[in-house]
Amino acid sequence: MESLIEKAKKIRLLTFDVDGVLTAGGMHYGKEGIESKHFHVHDGQGIRHLLQTGVNIAVITACKSPIVKRRMEDLGITHIYQAQSDKKMAYENLKEKLQLSDEEIAYAGDDFPDLPILNRVGLAITVANAPKIMQQYVHWTTKNKGGKGAAREICDFIMQAQGTYQSILDFYLAR
Repeated sequence: MESLIEKAKKIRLLTFDVDGVLTAGGMHYGKEGIESKHFHVHDGQGIRHLLQTGVNIAVITACKSPIVKRRMEDLGITHIYQAQSDKKMAYENLKEKLQLSDEEIAYAGDDFPDLPILNRVGLAITVANAPKIMQQYVHWTTKNKGGKGAAREICDFIMQAQGTYQSILDFYLAR
């Protein structure tokens, strides 16, 4: 069986679900119906670092939210697929657009709608707070919870496997 590190070395695209992975999964609505979401800054920093190494990042989510669009654009993510009730279609579109094979793609999801993609990718990941059954369908479960550092953990792991982590760290140490 191929090790997690060997799988991570091949990754050219990391794709995230949003609610429950990049956020803790809570839905917040104000009196006026205004939605808010909480994103962790460490996750954002990890995403920026991974992008700097040349790995593409995408989100595929069933929700449609201007907040998600804004946060992803702030992070430099250009592959944003919202309102995707069938995430597999968006995944296939993205794979074709970037001319990648399944083994070059990692996906982080937390619930049943993510299974069609998790069953295809080279590195299938779920977060610590996902329903336990999800662990049966992935290669790796993060130690951190969704919206609480899981994305940073994933990005750091891929960079370490690909030998790019130290160059990011060295950049900051040299400042």
